[in-house]
Amino acid sequence: MPQYIGEYSCKLDDKGRVIIPAGLKKQLPKDQAKALVVNRGFDKCLTLFTKKDWMEETKKLSGLNEFNRKDRRFMRLFNSGATEVSMDSASRILIPKKLAEYAEIGTEAVFYAYGNKIEIWSRANYDEQMEMDPDEFSDLAEDVMGAPDNDDH
Repeated sequence: MPQYIGEYSCKLDDKGRVIIPAGLKKQLPKDQAKALVVNRGFDKCLTLFTKKDWMEETKKLSGLNEFNRKDRRFMRLFNSGATEVSMDSASRILIPKKLAEYAEIGTEAVFYAYGNKIEIWSRANYDEQMEMDPDEFSDLAEDVMGAPDNDDH
């Protein structure tokens, strides 16, 4: 499984296309770079996966119970908007208008890569999400990572 890293600022053209940043493009497996899936993410961002990684991600849903109302709702919401996109010869992908509206992406976007996914944020939403006082970050790290017997996670 790929382990993407990096944060990249990008501009969208008036057709909603964005160039995959070179530093990110070189991290994509060459045999999978053309087949991508973009979808709604959490916290008003989009997620971008290779098609292979998207299939792995959706396998996680197979453990949910279709007879359970919450499970069905989550499956529908999770998959809602998922769209295959292709990288063109100029290394651009088209962000579907409906998804761009959901994530409030206008002309500026941030690609934030970690693990097997790439999040695509509006500049404003990304800045708001990442705004944190260093002491608050330290407290968060302690809460999430500090206690080995922390039963909350």
